[in-house]
Amino acid sequence: DVQLQASGGGLVQAGGSLRLSCAASGFTFDDYAIAWFRQAPGKEREGVACISSATRATFYGDSVKGRFAISRDTAENTVHLQMNSLKPEDTAVYYCAADPGVCSDYLGQRYWGRGTQVTVSS
Repeated sequence: DVQLQASGGGLVQAGGSLRLSCAASGFTFDDYAIAWFRQAPGKEREGVACISSATRATFYGDSVKGRFAISRDTAENTVHLQMNSLKPEDTAVYYCAADPGVCSDYLGQRYWGRGTQVTVSS
């Protein structure tokens, strides 16, 4: 079976840091781009960050550039999202997703994880 298990969310004060992890199984991890999306109450789901398969290129949403960093640990079949300088507007449920090949913000990603809650207090 295919699994994408997101973890690492929690409650943090503005200016603090969290590290999210997405553990993958049931598919060929290195053939897929892995992306993080988030959705806050009353808002549309948006792309946060992505790391591609072939080139290992990384992409970030404008609102998180310079604050977040995505990385792949191929030995562990895991993608991490290091989130620094967190702001209240980062509060959302964060989902990891997988799609073959290159990164995209397409919401029709092949596989989705169940999400982890991030709450940033002011």
